[in-house]
Amino acid sequence: MDIPRKSAAKKRRARRILYVATFLVAIGLITLGVSKLKPAAPSVDRDTLWNGTVVRGSMLRQVRGLGTLVPEEIRYVPAISTGRIEKRLVQPGAQVKADTVLFDLTNPEIQQAFVDAESQLRGAAANLTTLKVQLDKQILDQEATLLQAKSDFNKAKMQFEVNDSLGKKDLKSRLEVDLSRITAQDAENRVGLETKRLAASREEAKARLAAEDEKVRQLRDAVQLKRKQLDALKVRAGIDGELQTVAVQVGQQVTLGQELARVANPKKLKAELKIAETQAKDIQLGQPVAVDTRNGIIAGRVIRIDPSVQNGTRTVDASLEGELPKGAVPDLSVDGTIQLEKLDNILYVNRPVHGQEGATIGIFKVDPDKAGAARVQVKLGRGSVTTIEVLDGLKEGDVVILSDMSQWDDKGDRIRLN
Repeated sequence: MDIPRKSAAKKRRARRILYVATFLVAIGLITLGVSKLKPAAPSVDRDTLWNGTVVRGSMLRQVRGLGTLVPEEIRYVPAISTGRIEKRLVQPGAQVKADTVLFDLTNPEIQQAFVDAESQLRGAAANLTTLKVQLDKQILDQEATLLQAKSDFNKAKMQFEVNDSLGKKDLKSRLEVDLSRITAQDAENRVGLETKRLAASREEAKARLAAEDEKVRQLRDAVQLKRKQLDALKVRAGIDGELQTVAVQVGQQVTLGQELARVANPKKLKAELKIAETQAKDIQLGQPVAVDTRNGIIAGRVIRIDPSVQNGTRTVDASLEGELPKGAVPDLSVDGTIQLEKLDNILYVNRPVHGQEGATIGIFKVDPDKAGAARVQVKLGRGSVTTIEVLDGLKEGDVVILSDMSQWDDKGDRIRLN
């Protein structure tokens, strides 16, 4: 009777071991299966996303930059003479003419130098007048001497002719005839000598007058220079326009060449735009520009491209065509859009957050049922301000997510849209 009971106990133990082993194997298989399952796609609220549709057509390629309005005609008014600011006659913002006096300067040295130069000029002019009188008198005396010599020659010549005639008739001795001939020759020689002396006197007078006249001319130029320096103590605007800034104060001592003020013509403005250096490579002179002043848009053209790069940007100057809107004043902040070219029959989409020209990026393309989106690799081409060309990876009509999806990069290539 004891043997059957031991056999039943062994059978029950064996069944328990089998159940436990089966359970453990099942748990292991279930764990292995669960580990091989892909994680569920994360859910994203579709209302928080910004979508765009790929379209085919014409795209205006543009670049945009911030800038300011600046006058085309600006004059920085310098100090032409050293001096001290005595008066400031015009305040910033006033309309001025080219000859409007902005400041009165004082400089005793310049004023005294002008007085001295005028005194020297008057003295030299008086000396010139005196010299002219003296030389004229000398020439007149020489002319009188020449006339007297000619008169003596004429008398001697006549006496010789009479004596020679009488001598031929034996009424005058040969000695008297020869003496009268010698007297006439001496008189003739004296006329020649006095003629040369008169010519030399005239040449001497001409040279002395030229030298003295040159001295007077130099002193007159010196007076003109001193007068300009004296007149420069009245600082003028130089151009018609508006006095924008004043860089000095009354009583301040200024040096030659120091900037005193800035005058600009507010009716002739241009836009100075700062364009990112990566976007400025395709800008050309003459391209159309739209300048937004926040109170109207002004059409313009690119007139200058700065060849240098500063702080990652290049400066582009744009002319302004047409009437300026109200409030368009120098230093006004503006937004300029430059049209580079028109691309026809291309695929393009609104520019993704991280979409750069020529880059290949991952973009989530929305499923046809709009329940989810899958990441696809898209090759981008030429870009504009708000749009960019699609070269590969998408087709016309595809809807893509343009928002920043970098937070989902490590959570798979699919998302669910709620």
